[in-house]
Amino acid sequence: MNAIKMLGLALIVAGALGLAYGGFSYTKDTTAVKLGPIELSVKEKETVNVPLWAGIAAIVIGGALLVSGGKSR
Repeated sequence: MNAIKMLGLALIVAGALGLAYGGFSYTKDTTAVKLGPIELSVKEKETVNVPLWAGIAAIVIGGALLVSGGKSR
């Protein structure tokens, strides 16, 4: 399996996951106050939404790479 086919397969999987879940969230540590040796940190939960068109585009582009990746000149 060459690199183009692997990239196509990765795009299809990422697009399908984007459509299935619609986004992902992560926790970010930030420093709220730093006063001398005392430091207060805050954990913030961030959410990233994956647009529907981005998931569909990733699947379409991944499929095109899989189909055209194996053809030689």
